[in-house]
Amino acid sequence: MISNQAKLQNTVIPFVDFKRRYASLKMEVSMGVDDVLASGSYILGEVVEEFEHSLAQYLDCRHVLGVANGTDAIILALKVLKVGAGDEVIVPVNSFVATAGAVVAVNAKPVFCDVRDDLNIDVKSLEKLITKKTKAIIPVHLTGRPADMEAITKIANYHSLAVIEDAAQSIGAKCQGKMTGVIGDVGCFSLHPLKNLHVYGDGGVITTNNEDLYNQLKLIRNHGLLDRDTCIKWGLNSRLDSVQAKIALIGMKYLNKWNERRRETARLYQENLCDFVKVPVDNESDFSVYHNFVILTHERELLMHYLQERGIETKVHYPIPLHLQLAAADLGYRKGDFPVAERLAQQMLSLPVYPELTDDEVTRVIQTIQGFFIGKK
Repeated sequence: MISNQAKLQNTVIPFVDFKRRYASLKMEVSMGVDDVLASGSYILGEVVEEFEHSLAQYLDCRHVLGVANGTDAIILALKVLKVGAGDEVIVPVNSFVATAGAVVAVNAKPVFCDVRDDLNIDVKSLEKLITKKTKAIIPVHLTGRPADMEAITKIANYHSLAVIEDAAQSIGAKCQGKMTGVIGDVGCFSLHPLKNLHVYGDGGVITTNNEDLYNQLKLIRNHGLLDRDTCIKWGLNSRLDSVQAKIALIGMKYLNKWNERRRETARLYQENLCDFVKVPVDNESDFSVYHNFVILTHERELLMHYLQERGIETKVHYPIPLHLQLAAADLGYRKGDFPVAERLAQQMLSLPVYPELTDDEVTRVIQTIQGFFIGKK
């Protein structure tokens, strides 16, 4: 007979498991979606408003708007802050392509900034990049760990620049007691299935404490329509539908629990892997939610292959810094311009950290990584 331990070793630990996640909420989601479908209200209905109100309370933010996705959230934020042709926007060079792509979408120029070893924007490099053309800064709270918002907002205020927080990966994270996404002028969240708070399709959220920006955002997310037939400002079709809003609303009840489980898994990784790889070290004043748990090692490729052979999936976020993407070729950057980001791109490895991971699976990841390095001694 095969022992339970042997069976466990033969199973795959996926990097993320959508099926397992859905199974934990299946009955509640099915009933909620049925209610929405029976209501006959599918676009910008009461459920969307209920979700927006619930999230506003959670974030302690005056205004929340559901939109089609996190990328649209950044584009809409740039538009209401009047960023456009001839303007420059500073973004971290290690981020998902959407951060810079949104800047290009409004005909502005992304200006890349190197990052620190925590993968967030390097504030010391940031101020040197500001020119007369700079209009905004987009800090990204990458992997669910807060960027240095105190320093960033201080610089932005001194130079009269807007701050758009890319909080796609950091819902529930706190920077010195303040929720990420509500510190800058506008915050942008993603509800993609991979995110800590997620839907079963696409979705996004915009946050702001500014009444005027809120009114503009609310208008242009829906074609700039004052009513069904009157368009007073050109806008986008970027609405969160009621089905996805209901799923997000259900998820709100479990978000803190999910984030705490991520933090517990991160703590176990930190305590048990720190002698073998470089692990994230949290600032005492911050609260990280670990959308991803990223280790650094010079033996990334060998370790990744070793784990894959033993049924443990990992990912790299992100293997190509933005300045080296083909889409950025016309911006004039070249290899070597951002040494920290380029070094990290060769060393980063994201481990499974989703809340549905079992204790046995976390232990197996830890022991397998330990085994890789111990076996090399």
